[in-house]
Amino acid sequence: MAQQMELRWWKHYLKQKPPSDYLVWKQKYWLDFLDRIHFPKPKGKKILDAGCGPAGIFTVLSDNEVRAIDPLLNSYESDLDHFNPKDWPWVRFEQGMLENGRGAGSFDVVFCLNAINHVARLDLAIDQLMNHVKPGGKLILSSDLHNFSWLKKLFRLIPGDILHPQQDGLSDYLKLLDKPGWKWEKPILFKREMIFSYYVFVGTKEPSIQP
Repeated sequence: MAQQMELRWWKHYLKQKPPSDYLVWKQKYWLDFLDRIHFPKPKGKKILDAGCGPAGIFTVLSDNEVRAIDPLLNSYESDLDHFNPKDWPWVRFEQGMLENGRGAGSFDVVFCLNAINHVARLDLAIDQLMNHVKPGGKLILSSDLHNFSWLKKLFRLIPGDILHPQQDGLSDYLKLLDKPGWKWEKPILFKREMIFSYYVFVGTKEPSIQP
């Protein structure tokens, strides 16, 4: 149901936005995003854009070898004028769930931006993302998180946001990301609103120690 509502949301959101104008705006957004988190635009890297949507960060990563996965890619291609895989020749697109990812230890950088709270199993999805990163590589994860624990509990009991099955706060993510072999920067508060705040997490998988 969440996926059906997600597709409906994209159709409504993009209805009055000319594809060329929207893509120019979105690419500027991603470049500004990288600048704000002080992460230089990658070049010559193997990158995963997990939960990429129709205009994910893959759109500004032309100097890299990119794989982009999303459970709605086929629907984006058939139902939205804003997504045509042929426009992005440096990207290999695969329809699939974050929890069912393949390619352990394959990527220098893994992005999962504003998508992780759409999954059915948050713990499993985060483990899969971490598993995709090469030793010495980066995981950049972002999500809207609850500001108030009482509202988080209420949303969990009586779903108030059908698009986002996962309703969590900052402390929940810090616990899930606290895994051996990972070093995390201080969470970046990207945007604060009344109910949710948008946080970005940047982690490095520590290089394997050779005997």
